[in-house]
Amino acid sequence: QVQLQESGPGLVKPSQTLSLTCTVSGGSITTGGAVWGWIRQPPGKGLEWMGAIDTSGSCYYNPSLKSRTSISRDTAKNQFTLQLSSVAPGDTAVYYCARRNQGWSPWGQGTQVTVSS
Repeated sequence: QVQLQESGPGLVKPSQTLSLTCTVSGGSITTGGAVWGWIRQPPGKGLEWMGAIDTSGSCYYNPSLKSRTSISRDTAKNQFTLQLSSVAPGDTAVYYCARRNQGWSPWGQGTQVTVSS
């Protein structure tokens, strides 16, 4: 079965760029017509979809984050990566990667990222 695992730093300083990687096992990010995305949940708030990349490598972004967000992939490693620039304390959240194929499932376990000096 498909499994996803996020990795990256747990603490980022304001104004820096956050970089997270999602490693996928049990399925290829280049086949099957699925979309691979990033979702975050700030403390005390709801889920926010950030963006996604499809099997052809086309990317889609939340308009509210588009100017600061970039998603890329490494097909040899079966990974996709999120970069969020100019982070601020408001970007503190649990960050999840997930697959969308008739609904978002499965999800990674999530990784806490704190933006603080």
